[in-house]
Amino acid sequence: MGYYREGTRKFGGPRRGPANFGPKPVEEGKEYEVDIKEISRRGEGIARVEGFVVFVPNTKAGDHVKVKVTKVSNRFATADIVQ
Repeated sequence: MGYYREGTRKFGGPRRGPANFGPKPVEEGKEYEVDIKEISRRGEGIARVEGFVVFVPNTKAGDHVKVKVTKVSNRFATADIVQ
């Protein structure tokens, strides 16, 4: 048997590399109406658009707000409230 098993390296466990999580349901610069469902550890509101997490500062659980997405990363987006 060799040093490597499928999907693992000799040192460091599973192979990690750039991950492509597919197309995102939100786009930077676009506006969405969302419901804030919970609060993050940093105090930001958490909404979901088709299951994709969107962090919205200055909101609280239960808020229904219109937001503009400011940044989209692989696993989440950030957005600001539209006045």
